Amino acid sequence: MFRRREPVPFAFLAEADRFRSNVTPPPPERSSFGQLAGRWLLGLTIVAALVGSLVIGMPALSADHSVTDQQPQASRDR
Repeated sequence: MFRRREPVPFAFLAEADRFRSNVTPPPPERSSFGQLAGRWLLGLTIVAALVGSLVIGMPALSADHSVTDQQPQASRDR
């Protein structure tokens, strides 16, 4: 449903949606060495976990499954 634009007695209310401030926000603070090191450690931990899960899971993902029909020795002798 469309809103109908009606004249507003106060111009600043009508232009509120396109108002731009001329005040710039302060620049963001630089990260400390500890914060940077923590981010790197977290990233390395995540990457190591993914690589480890692939290394451990690769044997299960391989298509070369040699399934042999092994029966106990006692039942073959009969």
